[in-house]
Amino acid sequence: MKKLFKNKVFAVFAAVGCTLLWGTAFPFIKSGYAAFSIAEGDIGSKLLFAGLRFSIAGLLVLAALWISSRRVVLPSKNELPPILLLGGVQTFAQYLFTYIGLGLTGGANTSVITACSAFFTVLAAPIFFRNDRLTALKILGCVLGFGGVLLINGGAELEARGLLGDGLILCSTVCAAAGNIIAKRKTSGIDPITLTAYQLLFGGSLLAVLGLVTGGRLDLTVIKGGLIMLWLALVSAVAFAVWTALLKYHPAGKISVFNLLVPVIGTVLSGVMLGENILRPALPISLLLISAGIAAVNISKEKPD
Repeated sequence: MKKLFKNKVFAVFAAVGCTLLWGTAFPFIKSGYAAFSIAEGDIGSKLLFAGLRFSIAGLLVLAALWISSRRVVLPSKNELPPILLLGGVQTFAQYLFTYIGLGLTGGANTSVITACSAFFTVLAAPIFFRNDRLTALKILGCVLGFGGVLLINGGAELEARGLLGDGLILCSTVCAAAGNIIAKRKTSGIDPITLTAYQLLFGGSLLAVLGLVTGGRLDLTVIKGGLIMLWLALVSAVAFAVWTALLKYHPAGKISVFNLLVPVIGTVLSGVMLGENILRPALPISLLLISAGIAAVNISKEKPD
């Protein structure tokens, strides 16, 4: 598995696969809210929904880990700090800010600000990793990619529903970028699958408890809602496990830039699944710009470790 994940061609396909899975989350979350009759302003139920999703994802990864290793795998003392840190930042804090911020700002603002996590990671990685330099090609790639994200969200015509909501989404984006850096730094000497399983379980549990405390309720007898939640949990389990493994063996900037594809994939799938209008010229141009940005970042030369 180590040899496979270190292969650059496999890494590209695996990173795209992760963005495809995360892209499905946009329409499925909307469908899940409808199935569970969660109102737009019901933050508690949304947090509970997210918490159960990530807790189940953690249990799925854990079950796969235990079955494959044929033993109960518990985290060691050395593994607990990175598990708690990553679970607190990448799962709990990121999605806490996301779910609260979504109710206070528009969809275009959210997509554009969220896409900045890739740029934050590219810019921050050279501070923490010697082999992850900031080059002219990486800067060009970020500019091209961000232009694509802006284009698919209507150019400069972004909603201005509230600075508080935008600020919370920005906090979520910073947490996502910090999660990439933490995952890269803390996977040295740690099995990325073990780290993924327990950090999802920890962060998801915190979200679920907070959702319950703030009055969140879900009718878990709704079969459609349960199936949607199970799919979202499977998406998180597979995508986060693969993503963490990719960050272990490749420069953080070169992997995180693939996140730019998520808004495009989410837009396309929302059109297919929810009947939203996606037949506009901006979509292929946006995808072309983002692809060019990803290519520019990934062909830049790195220093050896």
